[in-house]
Amino acid sequence: MSIDKILERARQGAELSAGELVELLSITDKDELQALYDCAYFFKEQYVGKIAYFRGIIECSNLCIKDCYYCGIRRSNTKVERFQMDEDEIVREALWTHEAEYGSCVIQSGERQDEQYIAMIERVVGRIKEATKGELGITLSLGEQTEETYRRWKKAGASRYLLRIETTNPELYAKIHPADHSLDVRKECLAALRRTDYQVGTGVMMGLPGQTMEDLANDILFLKQIDIDMVGMGPYIPHGDTPMGQVVPPYTDEQKKQALTLGLKMIAVTRIVLKDINIAAATALQALEYTGREQGLRCGANVIMPNVTETDYRPKYQLYDNKPCTDENSSMCRGCLSGRIKGIGETVGFNERGDSPHFRKRTGE
Repeated sequence: MSIDKILERARQGAELSAGELVELLSITDKDELQALYDCAYFFKEQYVGKIAYFRGIIECSNLCIKDCYYCGIRRSNTKVERFQMDEDEIVREALWTHEAEYGSCVIQSGERQDEQYIAMIERVVGRIKEATKGELGITLSLGEQTEETYRRWKKAGASRYLLRIETTNPELYAKIHPADHSLDVRKECLAALRRTDYQVGTGVMMGLPGQTMEDLANDILFLKQIDIDMVGMGPYIPHGDTPMGQVVPPYTDEQKKQALTLGLKMIAVTRIVLKDINIAAATALQALEYTGREQGLRCGANVIMPNVTETDYRPKYQLYDNKPCTDENSSMCRGCLSGRIKGIGETVGFNERGDSPHFRKRTGE
């Protein structure tokens, strides 16, 4: 079937097959790519609007018990200068986010499961909720935890949780993680988050060594199957101090272009299939090209996550090489991104939490 016919079927409300998703993800023709992006933007306008919601990311710690082969802050990377913000620092960054009129913040860190850490996050979330009178949306991205921990953080005031699956192919998952990491555990954590009434987010990496378009199509169908509320996903970018980064050399300009295009196609196809969820334009897109995040918005994304972490900490939280904006303060990021988003004809959703329309529909909230 031609690309035009597949996109027309999508516009008419047909459910696309895995094979049709593969066809869309495999597009290389410039005109067909634009048709794909236009179709995704059609659904974005219809279901979530021409608005970009800001989520201020607070990278509060690079301590991590996990040893993922692709990640720059993996446990075994001895070249990283480790840090842990204290509670007051995290709260201060969140309050800056609120005062800057961002509707939400994201507290992100390397993974820990000890009680000291769990209790600290619980207190921080409670303090942020109290200080902002519940106006600031609080998203957590803190890895695999027990259902009880998720419940504690939800009760304290968190409303969203992002836990990326990375890939749903078991063989590929095993290649990018040590043997003590489990895809089944990751899936159970997503189920636990759903049971605890979070707006649940997940996502994948695109362009992993050995990954196929069939893998990515199946990933999108998995997102639909578990009825996800939001997606945060980005292209794989090597980090030189990781096992994978030592095998995969730094990208050439052509490889960066290919990685960006694949990331944009994934955003577009995900929007076409899942329509009313929130989709983030990942910072990794900007690492590949300066306007990468704006391009993500034009392909169906509706969330931007500016970094609001203290500038001194940013270079120590490098999940991949050449991460952008590590030397800009939070005010610079706000002004720069706001201008760039307005420049593509969209509105910034200042003072709006930007909850997932899919979540509201699913829960009646």
